[in-house]
Amino acid sequence: MNKHYPIYTVEAQCQDCYKCVRHCPVKAIKIENAHAAVISERCIVCGNCVKVCPFKAKKIRDDTGRVKYMFVSGRPVYASLAPSWISEFSGIAPQNMIAALMKLGFAGVSETALGAQIVSERVADALADLARGLSISSACPVAVELLRTYLPEHVGCITPVLSPALTHCRMLKEAFGEQSRVVFIGPCIAKKLEADRQPALMDAALTFQELRLLFEQAGIDPAALDTGSGDYRFSLATADEGVLYPVEGGMIETIRAHGTCEHVRCAALTGISVIEQALKGSSPEDIDIPVFLETLACFGGCIYGPGTTHASPGLIERLRIFDNARMPASIPSRAGNLNISSAYERRAPDEPSPAFDERALSMALRSIGKLQPEDELNCGGCGYDSCRKLAAALLAGSAEISMCVSFMRKQAQKKANALLRCIPSGVVIVNAGLEIVECNRHFAEIFGAQATASYDAAPGLAGADLRPIVPFYDLFATALNTGADIHRDSFKSGEQLLNITLFTIEPQQIVGAVIADVTPAELKREQIARRADEVIRKNLATVQDIACRLGEHMAETEMLLRSISQDYAAREEAPFTDRSAGSKQDGSDA
Repeated sequence: MNKHYPIYTVEAQCQDCYKCVRHCPVKAIKIENAHAAVISERCIVCGNCVKVCPFKAKKIRDDTGRVKYMFVSGRPVYASLAPSWISEFSGIAPQNMIAALMKLGFAGVSETALGAQIVSERVADALADLARGLSISSACPVAVELLRTYLPEHVGCITPVLSPALTHCRMLKEAFGEQSRVVFIGPCIAKKLEADRQPALMDAALTFQELRLLFEQAGIDPAALDTGSGDYRFSLATADEGVLYPVEGGMIETIRAHGTCEHVRCAALTGISVIEQALKGSSPEDIDIPVFLETLACFGGCIYGPGTTHASPGLIERLRIFDNARMPASIPSRAGNLNISSAYERRAPDEPSPAFDERALSMALRSIGKLQPEDELNCGGCGYDSCRKLAAALLAGSAEISMCVSFMRKQAQKKANALLRCIPSGVVIVNAGLEIVECNRHFAEIFGAQATASYDAAPGLAGADLRPIVPFYDLFATALNTGADIHRDSFKSGEQLLNITLFTIEPQQIVGAVIADVTPAELKREQIARRADEVIRKNLATVQDIACRLGEHMAETEMLLRSISQDYAAREEAPFTDRSAGSKQDGSDA
């Protein structure tokens, strides 16, 4: 995660959907460990990945902290406000916007469109002397990066002047001193790249989204501000025709207003794919007439930049720009001696895409299951236009095998089939029409020889009607209708006893079932139960017999002991009586 680059990825939020890869026009996205990362050396900062990421994992570098620090640094900070602000903050009067920005901490607010007017004047002067050849605008930093990196044969055609934003920054620096700081505010993420490369001119760049965040944090509502007692006017001057720059063709209209280049063929190209389609494969030498191209990376122009938040109809957005522009009857020279010259060079990526031979590509294709040319579906699910481009990305280390949707689906199907085959129970998946989607052989075997023969003829029984095969298909219908799981133990079906578990895969669309024939186990258990009952009965009889015999023996023993006891008691009493009588006789005789 490179937070220093204008665009970065929060890996914890990236859900490996590859949507950023699909929408990146230059494939400057690297997939590593199932997460997407921006390859800064190849990125042109168009912001498409930010706009399309469904999980908000692609982030724009937040420069609001830097700007807040500038406010307390003691040096004056001036805002260069892009002309598309009128469509972003619709209904806000210019004096209210100026007041809101000054309340944030800006010493003054000026229109970037002033720089656009200087650029148009310089370009118009250059085109006046153009007899043949191609000239391409330098106004859009994304289009410039596209040409420098991916269409380098046309770099020499870029007009050798600064962009309108950097031109305006130079104007502000000259007007308020080099110690002053300038912050660009607009719809473009690529302006942050300009600020990184030209820090002496542009100290920072904020998107309209960041400006809204600053307003929210400071509790500022531009529309609610009272501007009656203040002098809230744009610094330097009020822009006229330069306000047209945010819409396609706006730059061309301002150049033609100078009246010096009617002989030049002019065309506006908006959208990276349109620019590539127009220029790729051509050579500047092929152009034998004077041609000027206004190139804007965003379809429709800057009013649809990735740093915007509005969602008005396109026509309304354009009309707001037109209503805010003023076309003078005659345009005076405004450039003076301002130096806005700039040279543009080829920007080769630090790691240029290597050329892979056919054998290496073939091996990479085999790794994603593309064994024959007909296996190359070119479905685009991976984000690349063709399977061969994905193979090249695999070899370059910027893609992973798991990106191939069809290959992963086949792998998942193979694993599922292997599991189905190995599961000892019968498994079946059924759709809402009670048609079999998939089943294993054990399922067919449970329901007889005819079902097994059908399975052998068509493994999986895909599309077969469940009702002739399974007598209790009503359980499947119930599971589909209710969405509830159903479990039946020892369910009797004909001569069979079955354990059945039905579960929902997709509510009211697909259910699955695991069925086990427990008839042999139940019979064996019944036999064991019968034998156990028999043993219990025998044991009870034995116990009863023993108890009976013990009872009889105890009775006899008791009778015997009573007899002995009584007899012993009788014997004890008789001798005692006789001894007494004898003693008395002996005494009387004496």
